[in-house]
Amino acid sequence: MANEKKRDYYEVLGVEKTASDAELKKAYRKLAMKYHPDQNPGDKAAEERFKEVNEAYEVLSDPEKKARYDQYGFAGVDPNFNPGFTGGGEGFGFGDLGDIFGDFFSGFGFGGGGSARRNAPQKGQNIMAQLEITFEEAAFGTEKEITVPVVEDCAKCHGTGCADGAAPETCSTCHGTGTVRTTRQTAFGTFTQQTACPKCGGAGTIIQKPCTTCKGKGKVRRNKKLSVQIPAGIDDGQSVRIRGEGNVGSHGGPRGDLLVTVAVQKHKLFRRDGANVLCEMPISFTQAALGADIEVPTLDGKVRYHVPEGTQTGTTFRLKGRGMYYVGYKTRGDQYVTVVVETPTNLTKEQKELLRKLESTAGDDAQPKRRGFFEKLKDGFES
Repeated sequence: MANEKKRDYYEVLGVEKTASDAELKKAYRKLAMKYHPDQNPGDKAAEERFKEVNEAYEVLSDPEKKARYDQYGFAGVDPNFNPGFTGGGEGFGFGDLGDIFGDFFSGFGFGGGGSARRNAPQKGQNIMAQLEITFEEAAFGTEKEITVPVVEDCAKCHGTGCADGAAPETCSTCHGTGTVRTTRQTAFGTFTQQTACPKCGGAGTIIQKPCTTCKGKGKVRRNKKLSVQIPAGIDDGQSVRIRGEGNVGSHGGPRGDLLVTVAVQKHKLFRRDGANVLCEMPISFTQAALGADIEVPTLDGKVRYHVPEGTQTGTTFRLKGRGMYYVGYKTRGDQYVTVVVETPTNLTKEQKELLRKLESTAGDDAQPKRRGFFEKLKDGFES
């Protein structure tokens, strides 16, 4: 996609330029789910939107790339970008410092110089993917197969971009460096500026007979199936990084990585608090009053637990080691179960009479909270 046809990355994600990391992630996840190829089989427009959303988030979620994009636009995140101090987008490099100071001092007769590193190996871009899993899969880990669009070397030309029997020719303008230098005079002396070669676009070579498959780009985009190992204990919004499964690099550089962001489905019974699992358990009035052995649902299946007599609604008990795994460890959190005493409804006449007898025969010792409440109420009115 040519830069002039690209939409602004902030516009693609539908966020302001001042959006926080959390707002960027929320917008990306919503759009990635909407346009994911698995959700839109055969829909080319959705596939293009998915690629566009991935590209925008890949740049804006990386502080260094975001800073370059905010300052230089699309040129700042081009693989061949080299404004001087950024070292082609990968941080400082001593070869780049030589170019900077060589250009500066040569304007004052100190010599210097150096060659730009536009043809140096470049790591491929990271790619993003979204994966939805169940609460149980997040608890115990799982293996999933996903399909992601990746950039690969063209199989027909093996990444050269040339037709069979042809080879790239060294650019006659930049002599293979990918850059040209222009000199200008100022009141302070002579300054030299280094820019991408206009003839070869910074590649250093020119392809006279392009490959018919990749149209001379040397790279093609295809869908690739991968198995992703999701670790036990992963939380909603966390990502799994798979090294070397991103886009292919340039000039012999390594591949980028694949980052799979996980969305965990809500559970009907359980909620998560870190590595702990929370749930509510209804019990009857009789079970709460007399005590009972009840079956409690856990991630491992049902377990028996003894509720002591006189248990009040809202009481919470702990099941040790029944929570989520800590990622990367064999230890687990706990499960906390809060009991809710259910008041009986739709009672028969006989049942109501029995409850009235219970109320009339139960002393204050059987209802200490009620007794304490009315004692405080009495003291309040008498004071």
